[in-house]
Amino acid sequence: MKISKADFIGFYTILRKEYIRIVRIWSQTLLPPVINVALYLLIFGAFMGERIGQVGKDSYANFIIPGLILMAVITNAYGNVSSSFFSQKFQRSIEEILVSPIPEWLIVLGFAFGGIVRGGLVALLVFFVILIAPGLKLHLENPVLALLILFLIAAFFSLGGLLNAMLAKKFDDVSFIPSFVLTPLTYLGGIFYPLTSLPEFWQNIAMANPVQHMVSSLRYAFLGTSDLPLWPSIVILTAGNILLFYASLRYLKRGLGMRN
Repeated sequence: MKISKADFIGFYTILRKEYIRIVRIWSQTLLPPVINVALYLLIFGAFMGERIGQVGKDSYANFIIPGLILMAVITNAYGNVSSSFFSQKFQRSIEEILVSPIPEWLIVLGFAFGGIVRGGLVALLVFFVILIAPGLKLHLENPVLALLILFLIAAFFSLGGLLNAMLAKKFDDVSFIPSFVLTPLTYLGGIFYPLTSLPEFWQNIAMANPVQHMVSSLRYAFLGTSDLPLWPSIVILTAGNILLFYASLRYLKRGLGMRN
């Protein structure tokens, strides 16, 4: 699949526009998730952590850190693409991109990487807050694996946000998935508790939650232990990215929700 110079310029322009949008309104895109994580660390790490005690070989504060980073990445990667693409669709400026000679797959990647960039920036800022947090000793077992997992997660939810924006007909449709799907899956995904703390019946139900597998894989990269096997989670996450990319590309080519 050959990329011409003009194609690359088109992809770079979409990505640059997304980046400028993120940093221009940083008080709305980057600051809130950092404050949220700081509050979670303060409440659950400092105030409640000593009462809860150890979770395995790690303190409770260290145990929830991977999940807090994951939660910030999920919310921001998804929200960035869904809001940006739908805003352009609503204003009909997306038609200028659709009639351009840029291949559809590069358009999909341009918006998806915009969400990945925002998720990555948020993860970096959250990581910095954790590093300077008083009385907290960060444990990162495998940095390369952690980066790979975070990239796959950010890509997965960026593509999910793109699909949501394509199919949405009004702004309420864009906020429905984050409010009524992502939030329950995230809070019930093992961020604040180990899977083994649940009764066996609820453990089996929790294993059907994809966020549970993501949290476990990222926790393994940070702490070296997890509730679920690592590689099946990565394989499923990779397959999910391929499926969402194919669906986004197919819908974009058909102009579904954009040309009617």
